[in-house]
Amino acid sequence: MRLLVLLISLISVLNLQSQTRSTTILKEWKFKKGEVINGQSPVLDDANWETVKVPHDWAIGEEFEPNGNGDTGKLPWKAEGWYRTQLELKPIFKNKRIFLIFDGVMAFPEVFVNGTLAGKWDYGYNSFYIDITPLLKFDETNLIAVHADTRKHDSRWYPGGGIYRKVTLLATNPIHTKIWGNQITTPIIKPNYAEVRTISEIEISKSTTDTIAVKHTILNSDGQEIAFKSIKKLTRIGHSDFETSILISNPLLWDISNPYLYNLVTDVFEAGKLIDSDTTKFGVRSVKFTPDDGFHLNNKRLQLKGVNLHSDLGPLGMAFNKRAMQRQLEIMKEMGVNAIRNSHNVAAPELLELCDEMGLLVFDEIFDKYDAKADIVDSTDFENFAHRNIKNFIERDRNHPSVFLWSVGNEIGDVQWNIDNGFKRLHTMVNYVNKYDATRDVTLVCDNMESAIRRHFDYYDVHSWNYGRRYRLARQLEPNKSVIISESASTVSTRGFYEFPLPEDKTKFTKSLQISSYDLNAPYWAELADDDFMWQQDEPYIAGEFVWTGFDYLGEPTPYNNKYVKEIGYSDEAASRSSYFGIVDLVGLPKDRFFLYRSYWKPEEKTIHILPHWNWPDRIGQKTPVFVYTNGDCGELFLNGNSLGKRCKNPNSNNSIERFRLMWNDVVYEPGELKVDVYRHNNFLGSHTVETTGEAKSLKINADRTSIMANGEDLSYLTIEAIDADGRPHPLASQEVQIEITGPIYIAGVGNGNPQSFDSFQSNNVKLFNGKAVVIIGSKESKGQAKVKITSPGLKFAAIDLKLR
Repeated sequence: MRLLVLLISLISVLNLQSQTRSTTILKEWKFKKGEVINGQSPVLDDANWETVKVPHDWAIGEEFEPNGNGDTGKLPWKAEGWYRTQLELKPIFKNKRIFLIFDGVMAFPEVFVNGTLAGKWDYGYNSFYIDITPLLKFDETNLIAVHADTRKHDSRWYPGGGIYRKVTLLATNPIHTKIWGNQITTPIIKPNYAEVRTISEIEISKSTTDTIAVKHTILNSDGQEIAFKSIKKLTRIGHSDFETSILISNPLLWDISNPYLYNLVTDVFEAGKLIDSDTTKFGVRSVKFTPDDGFHLNNKRLQLKGVNLHSDLGPLGMAFNKRAMQRQLEIMKEMGVNAIRNSHNVAAPELLELCDEMGLLVFDEIFDKYDAKADIVDSTDFENFAHRNIKNFIERDRNHPSVFLWSVGNEIGDVQWNIDNGFKRLHTMVNYVNKYDATRDVTLVCDNMESAIRRHFDYYDVHSWNYGRRYRLARQLEPNKSVIISESASTVSTRGFYEFPLPEDKTKFTKSLQISSYDLNAPYWAELADDDFMWQQDEPYIAGEFVWTGFDYLGEPTPYNNKYVKEIGYSDEAASRSSYFGIVDLVGLPKDRFFLYRSYWKPEEKTIHILPHWNWPDRIGQKTPVFVYTNGDCGELFLNGNSLGKRCKNPNSNNSIERFRLMWNDVVYEPGELKVDVYRHNNFLGSHTVETTGEAKSLKINADRTSIMANGEDLSYLTIEAIDADGRPHPLASQEVQIEITGPIYIAGVGNGNPQSFDSFQSNNVKLFNGKAVVIIGSKESKGQAKVKITSPGLKFAAIDLKLR
């Protein structure tokens, strides 16, 4: 039986008249993939359709296509599908305005109410909303139907399909603050006060002869009122802007170390009666780029230590989950990240909320290309498309203090070379950004170095270039703009996998279909992590870097895509289904490279990490190089108590890896204990040890959290390992484990970080890969106790209790 969304259940009848607006999230829908004739019809029988929970990705739980395109994840995302849900509204809502807000639908969504088209959109990554009031029936059941179609969508990675972000139902009075209608800026910040400038766009959809008043109240993080101001004016049907400037004393600044947030409450009054109230979070902070001193936050230089993050969430696919995103950001912060670039499409709004709360800056980007990857097709009116998409993008995100830079696109070759009116299209995009927010700089992310001779940078504010010091010509031609390495490194590796001998050429890939975690491989167009560290040290005007990528993602399995595996003699089946670029693998397990970045980005915290593992029964007597990633300067390596010598970083070397790694390339393998003692400034910093383990005897579970919310959305990530008799994780374990659960939980996803795995992400079993796997447990909407038990033949089981609160 389908869900009836009862708005009246949110608000008691006695209190309803005083309510100014109400929201609910439409979660449960009926779904059918494929063509449905008259899928919008109220008389269509959908009783046998699948019941799904939105956010929903229609492809992530399906079987992989062995001969499919690895670049888009080998999953059946190209399709069409229908979603339907019923809505019951009481007559008391008859004088309200009712809106549907969609955070993202992939792609070309059409929204129907009671069989009639209410509105449509195209760009699958952007948020949009529709006023459905004229089509609603009150005290009757209404049908909401959504058709999504990805067949015209183009992508360079896995984009998913369907209603993959939340859907919100909003009820307001006819006079109200427009959706995303508040704009809050802080143009003046002094030590003892700040000016908060607000513009509220009030939507007026009825005739009135009464004075409309808007009161802006600022609350601190404890909810206490610290300032307010009111404005009154006569208005007419349409839109009216109410602008104020409010001074707050002794402001607490939003900063990456103290992300302090205020609330602006916008109250709207008609004839003295409160008719609408809306709350917007904001922060007081200043951002500035300088040509020779990089980026400044609150008048202090800050080196950007950023990563690119794609929209998919690994085994969860594109179906957005706030806890999954929060976990990604927590892992990145632990590595030293202070900035995120959403590559290359409009992100879920919750990403911005989390970055505001966690103190992460955001390089906010709207498009990859200006073609079918942005759902721009032959019939698209570019001017109209650009205007409404930029408008929604900027209005939705502009009050987030985390956003420090807008990007109108990534690696658009025809724009960079001014082909087919490229500069005109660039100018159009930039102008619309400035129309809706003139307080931040704008950029275009470039990759064709020689195109700088066309001076496309004259249209935007900051040089943003990907890879290989390609910024150098633009910097030479226009030295009065700051420089960001918007994509750096693209080093590739597989977690826990090592090959010998070490590659002398970064582009030397083998037929193993995996990539050695010595972190010495990259595509021809990219570089090693250490190179970007060195360039930023040698060229201090660079504001910072954004590594490609923080996490592995579905699709784009460079180099092992369909084309390359054929070149090395394999069929399409050998092409991988996810990337090797991540510093962290697809399920959130750090690769060795995580510790290289941490050692450089968090010099104040101890990092000592040895690679590789020390289980090499077939390499006894053979040279097995040992690397140490550390924030120390020097280290002495010991094998079974015997010193193998001292190594120090060489900060003046032109070979970048000698600056940032400690390396013993001639270690002759023998089983036992490998230990490093590390020193910093001639003072002992600490030690790290790896050992040869015995056979795997037992399973072990590590949970990121054992207490989760009973809200149907929270998650607990369980890392599964096989350990020997002494409790040491076995680095080569590959057993399949079975998952048993009891209590109000479900298995949301499983995975192991292997780009060559074509096992389902939604299963009650998973194989260990290089010793580890991850089980994602989701909460149901019931409080209580739950248990997860992990078993595998020949190994002692492991179990863990979870509390749902």
